[in-house]
Amino acid sequence: MWGGRTGALLRVCGLWQAGALGRRPLSCDAASLARSGSSQCWNCGGPGGPTRGDGFFCPQCRALQPPDPTRDYFSLMDCNRAFRVDTAKLQTRYQQLQRLVHPDFFSQRSQTEKDFSEKHSTLVNDAYKTLLAPLSRGLYLLKLHGVEIPEGTDYKMDRQFLMEIMEINEKLAEAQSEAAMKEIESIVRAKQKEMTDYVSRAFEQDDLEKAKEMLTKMRYFSNVEEKIKLKKIPL
Repeated sequence: MWGGRTGALLRVCGLWQAGALGRRPLSCDAASLARSGSSQCWNCGGPGGPTRGDGFFCPQCRALQPPDPTRDYFSLMDCNRAFRVDTAKLQTRYQQLQRLVHPDFFSQRSQTEKDFSEKHSTLVNDAYKTLLAPLSRGLYLLKLHGVEIPEGTDYKMDRQFLMEIMEINEKLAEAQSEAAMKEIESIVRAKQKEMTDYVSRAFEQDDLEKAKEMLTKMRYFSNVEEKIKLKKIPL
């Protein structure tokens, strides 16, 4: 079966699906379907295509389908498109999806399915990390509304706020004891919680400008948190 020149040609073209029991070699037409995001299954040609809902596999041949490029993180992780997220439910969904698409479960499948598995797994990881943290979740939600905050922007930060950040950074630079570090960490944590509540209310009221302002402030405090982590690392 598929020997000689034919087998060699299939291997060179990347269309030979070794180790995939019950799978036929991927034809040039099927490879094109997989790349184009067609609604047809790349393997058997039946109704399938990029995964929508939880149908990650073709209902006819059970081949793993490519990710749906139009699907956002909230839909993928089965969350309402809102700033408030049930993080316990998010973690459960993450574990469920990784049990479905993690590359470890596709080591004996076709190369095409291995590739799709890598893409699915990476997408699930990115979605989970983005929605888990309030700052990245808020920035992503803003992006879905067509609003982005460029890195390094001050976004019309008022002088009082910038002075507050400067004072916290100075205290951090001067901190020599664990107690001093914990005090600064506690202040920043409280500020982040306060900002998170403001962001939540802003999204609930569809006030994107307010959400943008508060998320920019959260980004400042997030930078301070990173500095605290670095200072805790012994040289």
